[in-house]
Amino acid sequence: MKKLSLAKSLASFSLAAVCALGVVGCSEGSSESDAPTYTGGVAATVNGVEIPEDKVTQAIEDIRAQMGLTDEQSWGEWLAENDYTPETVREEILNSYVDQELVKQGTEAAGITADAAEVDQYVETMRGHYDSDAAWAEALEAVGLTEDEYRENIELSLVSQQLQEQVGADAAEPTDEEVLEAAQTYVSSYDGAKKSSHILFEASDEAQAQEVLDKINAGELDFATAAESYSKDTGSAADGGNVGWDRLSNLVTEYTTALGELNKGDVSGLVTSTYGIHIIQCTDVFEAPEELTSLDQLPAEFQDSIRATLVSSNQSNAYYSWLEEQREAADIQINDMPEGLPYYVDMANFAKDDAEGEVTAEGDNVIYDAEGNPIGEVTPSAGDGAEGAEGEAADAEPVAEGVDEGAEGAEGEAADAAGEAEDAVEGEGAEGASDESTQPAEGAAE
Repeated sequence: MKKLSLAKSLASFSLAAVCALGVVGCSEGSSESDAPTYTGGVAATVNGVEIPEDKVTQAIEDIRAQMGLTDEQSWGEWLAENDYTPETVREEILNSYVDQELVKQGTEAAGITADAAEVDQYVETMRGHYDSDAAWAEALEAVGLTEDEYRENIELSLVSQQLQEQVGADAAEPTDEEVLEAAQTYVSSYDGAKKSSHILFEASDEAQAQEVLDKINAGELDFATAAESYSKDTGSAADGGNVGWDRLSNLVTEYTTALGELNKGDVSGLVTSTYGIHIIQCTDVFEAPEELTSLDQLPAEFQDSIRATLVSSNQSNAYYSWLEEQREAADIQINDMPEGLPYYVDMANFAKDDAEGEVTAEGDNVIYDAEGNPIGEVTPSAGDGAEGAEGEAADAEPVAEGVDEGAEGAEGEAADAAGEAEDAVEGEGAEGASDESTQPAEGAAE
């Protein structure tokens, strides 16, 4: 099995999230004057810009602290089990800093800057997750940041996004043949998908909700018309209550459970969730064909989703190619690992259990994460080799909490960090939704 990167082998911690929060000093705005001194010296230079050895060391030490691996025994055991050595850990973290510096230099050369108003919006939205300025300040202090440093993290995220968009702008659009080929791989995952509409009432409006439901069941009121007239979810109400396919949405559990019991054309009873009271209609059910030979066999929404995935992949590939070109053209000097580093352990004292439970020597190049699949990204901007560019500094959850959220959030947009919903069916919750819509989406903003 291919060895996973350091961050991807963390089942509970995403290095992208940790860096985004400034916990390991990944931000260019981190206050190095307050950082401890370990060995001094320079780990690497990138076109003449120095990356301090202590910066790399502090990153590794903070990761150890977040993982609870501060003693030599537990750290050595973790390294052995995950097929690492102190040298390869340093190499991986240092490479991520090199890539980050290349991205920073690339944005400067391209004249890309962050919109101050946009930065202000993200910071203020994040601040809004806390009930007082004191709580916000405590959250920042808990991860070793000032508000100015957090703001610089957001700026770095935004300019990195713009760079990726600029580099990937000329990426080839997928052809219908490529979409069909991908769809043939994905189609089984769509089997049994259900499309639905809903009418949302306030939790206190049960009597009215029941009255509307009775009229719908009696044939006195059309469902779509009722949604337009009564639904508090104004975003979907304008489309007859349509919230799309469940496989393309992030619906709350109560909604999903009720929808699962409906056949095409069925209308639910009153369904209560954190958003209020729903009346749900199943408007379509997709049955995957035994053989997919034409895109016409797929609903348009599935085609659009697959096409968007391929577009994103092509743009990412273009960005990774750009980054590789920058590495090849750059003057990068990597210095030898110094002695006396606090994360150094003699790996001769540690062994690992392989997948069959047998003890093997360190270096067997066998590593598994919690599910046997890659998890998360490496850095908030540049990434680990050709894998990490999608993670953004602002992708973290509210400042004091995001490190525990794992790697899944590392591929979102900077706006996700501010708790904003993406759209009427995929949003993160009522507080993050648009001003005009209350979503049946799962997870209210914190």
